[in-house]
Amino acid sequence: MSFLKTLFLVGFFILTSWPASGQYIERMSKHMGEITSSQAQQRAASTLPGLTKPFAFASYYSSHMVLQKAPKRATIWGYAANIGERIIIKVSERGTYTTKVYLDPLYNYGVWKLKLPAESSAGPFTITAISREKTITLTDVMFGDVWVCSGQSNMQFTITQGFNASEELADANNYPNVRLFTVGDVPASFPIPDLHGIWEQWAVADKSSVGGKPWQYFSAVCWLFGKTLNKKLGYPIGLIDTSWGGTPVEAWSSTDALAKCGLDKQTSEVKAFNEHQLGFDPITGIGGPSASSILWNGMVFPLLNMTIYGAIWYQGESNEVTNVHKYNCTFPAMIDDWRQKFHNASDGETDSVFPFGFVQLAAYRPDSADPGFPEIRWHQTADYGYVPNPRMKNVFMSVAMDLPDFTSPYGSIHPRDKQDVVARLAVSGMSVAYNQQGEVTQGPLPANVQEGKKNFTLMYTEKIKYNNLVGFEALCSVENSSKTFWTPTPILSALPTSITLYSLVCGEGQTVLGLRYSWRETPCAFKTCTVYSADNPLLPGPPFLVYRKMTGVAGTVHTIDWNTPTAIHN
Repeated sequence: MSFLKTLFLVGFFILTSWPASGQYIERMSKHMGEITSSQAQQRAASTLPGLTKPFAFASYYSSHMVLQKAPKRATIWGYAANIGERIIIKVSERGTYTTKVYLDPLYNYGVWKLKLPAESSAGPFTITAISREKTITLTDVMFGDVWVCSGQSNMQFTITQGFNASEELADANNYPNVRLFTVGDVPASFPIPDLHGIWEQWAVADKSSVGGKPWQYFSAVCWLFGKTLNKKLGYPIGLIDTSWGGTPVEAWSSTDALAKCGLDKQTSEVKAFNEHQLGFDPITGIGGPSASSILWNGMVFPLLNMTIYGAIWYQGESNEVTNVHKYNCTFPAMIDDWRQKFHNASDGETDSVFPFGFVQLAAYRPDSADPGFPEIRWHQTADYGYVPNPRMKNVFMSVAMDLPDFTSPYGSIHPRDKQDVVARLAVSGMSVAYNQQGEVTQGPLPANVQEGKKNFTLMYTEKIKYNNLVGFEALCSVENSSKTFWTPTPILSALPTSITLYSLVCGEGQTVLGLRYSWRETPCAFKTCTVYSADNPLLPGPPFLVYRKMTGVAGTVHTIDWNTPTAIHN
């Protein structure tokens, strides 16, 4: 089936079932014909010798942008026709620098690139590039921290779609040193050197630049995170949103990253999309490409030359049914790969372990027993239950399982409360990304389990706040069988640093083999899960899974080793 026919059928189905998604597909379809032609032309042209491109900055360098501040050195680059020509770069109040045009060995046209001296002042600066062809000037350029925001529809979800949209848009004018850039949704069948689509060129934050059309710009999670950083740090923040709804992690991963997890190096020509590569996602209600590396190639790879400070990520819903139990490999591998490739392409300026934050999957359907979401949440931490951990260093997260929005007009998969999501992300992010200590940065996890005659007690090392008294389950053995089953175990008592559970829930001759907490698609109503931090009630205890065979001997203590991952036993 042709791509356009597939798109028509998918779009017709969604248009008749969900207006918001219909608008998304209608908008997306306008761009795809041009994309196919553009990439085919570039692939053909890249095989020819002596290509020329007119003198220009790369697509994502413009007036009003933010470049990475000291101690890192910002990289700027662009194109020129004359190989070997000396390009002059002038930075106002700083000086003049030169670089030469060289022939790019992969794409066969002239490229120039320069690392500017480390800049501590915020600016604004004017940057002028001079060649024999012409002079180009960028004005109102700031230096600060540059963050990339990526993922699927909950990252693409815009400020205008969320709660308190009017207040947020009015407040945007108060943050002129937060600058915004939105990558257009453009897949690519091979890595392309520069962006083929931009929805929003660098812009000063204001009501207009923050309040674009739904699903276009600007990302609510990205904006709220950047705004929070700017308030806390007091210097410019540059935000690059590159996201596409309904897409799996494999689409955002290079073939190198996927190979680490034993996945095929399958990428597909844009012109050869079929139902499995672009289609209606029944979970998100949004269509997006799913072919391996297709968005890495078109929406991440082009950004690699830029020096960045960190990245945040909101994705996982589309992997609820696709390579679920590979996610504990694919997600960490993608992070590793992004870090190394940004580091290499920026000539070592982007940190090789730059801070990476993510949102753990939010709640979805109220009474679903489907295991997909809880399993993805666990795999998002590489099966440790928390971050940073030995596998995912310099990583931070926001727990969002207690923020359901069953009446969201965009479907309950798209909760409108992004403020709480980002407040939690920023708390952990300030600790991990900026080493600001002194407050609790993540919700409580138990340190050990103590057995009693008819109970077991979870002991915590920090004080707990209780908003509920449910959510725990015990794993029971079946007598004379290898089968097991999970069953709820009631809370008998809850003290400031401990929770006592009833242990005789498995039946005669059966043994408790493990415990888990909040292992549901939607484990609780809004902000009413059981365990929160008493010192910072904003932070819920994350879902957890522990396998420990109980002895039945009172006084036995089982220490939980959080430095070792726990694989899910299916």
